[in-house]
Amino acid sequence: MIGVDTSVTPQDTFATATIGAKQALVVDDSAAQRLVLAKNLERWGYQVTQAASGDTALQLCQTNRFDLILSDWMMPGMNGLDFCRAFRALDHESYSYFILLTSNNEKNAVAEGLNVGADDFLSKPVGTSELRARIFAGERLLAMERQVKARNEELQAALRKLQALYDAVDRDLMEARKLQQSMIRDRFHDFGGSQLSLMLHSSGHVGGDMVGTFPINAQRIGIYSLDVSGHGVAAALLGARIGGMFGGAQSQNIALTRNFTTGQMEAVAPHDVAARMNSLMLQEIDTEAYLTVAYADLDLTTGRLVIVQAGHPHPVIQRQDGTIEFIGEGGLPIGLIDGATYTSFEAELRPGDRLFLYSDGITECADQDDNEFGENGLRELFTKLADQRGLSLLDALKWELALWSGRDEFSDDVSGALLEFSAYKTVCPNAHSYYPEQPADS
Repeated sequence: MIGVDTSVTPQDTFATATIGAKQALVVDDSAAQRLVLAKNLERWGYQVTQAASGDTALQLCQTNRFDLILSDWMMPGMNGLDFCRAFRALDHESYSYFILLTSNNEKNAVAEGLNVGADDFLSKPVGTSELRARIFAGERLLAMERQVKARNEELQAALRKLQALYDAVDRDLMEARKLQQSMIRDRFHDFGGSQLSLMLHSSGHVGGDMVGTFPINAQRIGIYSLDVSGHGVAAALLGARIGGMFGGAQSQNIALTRNFTTGQMEAVAPHDVAARMNSLMLQEIDTEAYLTVAYADLDLTTGRLVIVQAGHPHPVIQRQDGTIEFIGEGGLPIGLIDGATYTSFEAELRPGDRLFLYSDGITECADQDDNEFGENGLRELFTKLADQRGLSLLDALKWELALWSGRDEFSDDVSGALLEFSAYKTVCPNAHSYYPEQPADS
């Protein structure tokens, strides 16, 4: 027989002190049993609701939340087992601890109750001390469940904040990508006898590659391809800064210098351009990054090329008859060694030839077995695509690389500048000398 406990107050247990205002539901067809259980529960800090049947209890559970449910098993109508099953089928935000009171303590009955969702059993008649111990054990489980839930909510809130931050960064990077792509104002240039097509594809939102062109004078153009070490925003910012040195106003172009006698801008020899860039990287730009570059000075009237190759892949010349040449001897990257010297070399384009400057994202593109595309792959590709021209050839190149890699995205930036020398250009006979005279050694 359950007695009324007068020895324990809500302050006597840790669970009571931490859970606070607790709600209990007592379900029993015996009013006397409900009264005794309710008195004890109130003594232990619970606000108690009573129900005389399983059907009434289920209705109460549909609109109220209870921390603890004490239900008799044997009741008219919906018994305690069916009530427990129906209760567990309801959608609840938090867990309720369910104790079945029964005079049937057979193992099969206990197993059946556990299977439908009961957490504990008490055999009638129930002793007050045992009832209290079982309830307080349930309180500890509820406290742990709520702590876990609270921490999960905190985690979800933190994840939402991180997602919002990620989305904001992603939007910024998308804008940065648009800005970087806009730095190549025109992807196709027609120089009246020769055409230049440009390709820039970053491995992420933004990358460290940059390609472009600028006029030197009426008969000559500069073409550059550069690749900053690393990936991402830092590489993109440095690439944009270095690329900007070849564009914009002539007075700010690192490859041009003013002849103060004539007042006109003249070309800086390509090897001196590389030396200028190297000095700038080491003395003015505070970074551990370095870059590679291929810069070509092309005379459109003669096809004469003067090129510097600073750690960049070997430029490709495809002759009119399909013959492919990899030219240059390499050279040191920019930004590694103070006072490094660079050497220019010459080549000649004839009508029908084409020149390709590109980053190592092409030749080092790896397949699923880590085999690199390499110069042989590029040679075979240019042979295969000999009949294609301009931007369509560059698009086909990207497509072939994607097939080779077998991946959705390239692991490195892919860029290139394709110059197709169709015919010699005719200009007025007022061209400058190739490079300004160098002062004699003192």
